[in-house]
Amino acid sequence: MILAQLPRLHLSIFAKSHFSLASSHFNLINPNPPVKLAKTLFSSLATVEPVPLPVSDSSHLEDAPMEIPLDKLFIPPETDISGDDPSRLAARILKGSNIVLSKYARDAQVVQADYVKSSVRTEDCPADGLPEFALVGRSNVGKSSLLNSLVKRKRLALTSKKPGKTQCINHFRINDNWYLVDLPGYGYASAPHELKKDWNKFTKDYFLNRSTLVSVFLLVDASLPAKQIDLDYASWLGQNQVPMTMVFTKCDKRKKKKNGGKRPEENIKEFQDLIQGFFETTPPWIMTSSVTNQGRDEILLHMAQLRNYWLKH
Repeated sequence: MILAQLPRLHLSIFAKSHFSLASSHFNLINPNPPVKLAKTLFSSLATVEPVPLPVSDSSHLEDAPMEIPLDKLFIPPETDISGDDPSRLAARILKGSNIVLSKYARDAQVVQADYVKSSVRTEDCPADGLPEFALVGRSNVGKSSLLNSLVKRKRLALTSKKPGKTQCINHFRINDNWYLVDLPGYGYASAPHELKKDWNKFTKDYFLNRSTLVSVFLLVDASLPAKQIDLDYASWLGQNQVPMTMVFTKCDKRKKKKNGGKRPEENIKEFQDLIQGFFETTPPWIMTSSVTNQGRDEILLHMAQLRNYWLKH
């Protein structure tokens, strides 16, 4: 996943295969990883020595700093890291992520946020041509809470203890020049079959046909081991060349080792390992927590550089 694909992916780095929407979630038809393309964005890098990454403030509980190989970084186009030593490069990486900052990371702050409308068809969404970022994830993963955290408003997006509350494509205009979009959660078993079918139909159409969609932000619960439904969803987005950033939520939750629990960093690595066969390069990812606001500024900076590049190109 690279910024050079925007808008609407002029350069494909995905191997193509066929997927379908099951009634409850995106369903992987071919479980075998496709053959990778020969071309790689990192072919000019002479080394893949791991770079120590800064971690967000909420991940201080005696955890060692995360490390990541150079070929697992998300390096935006027009961004040169060839002359950076490891310490300088580490300082350019957003905390708790694999994302290198580019010159397009500006005007990231949210000063105004307004609910605009809810739609059940892509053609009914706002037609003003403003760039937008869609939040999607398994029901109860914390989409609405994250959206509220991003805009620093407690009730801009409806949150509920009952999953599956979001049933439309909900547009929120930010600073009068771009949108955050809250999409229906997937995998909510108690939702009626026909309702789940409708949700999947219009979200699939939105992903494939919304020309102003800059990137999908796929939310995954980092406090739990990888779930097949999330893996299927990530793979479907990749195979259909939909720009994607993985947002790992609930990174403040630390389960005790003696009870068999894994740290969020371990679950994140496992998830990435399981989907790597479907991407030529590692998609961008960010660790977050709506409780501590971990990752809030990082998401906004990442959105800013994606948005500003999209507007230019």
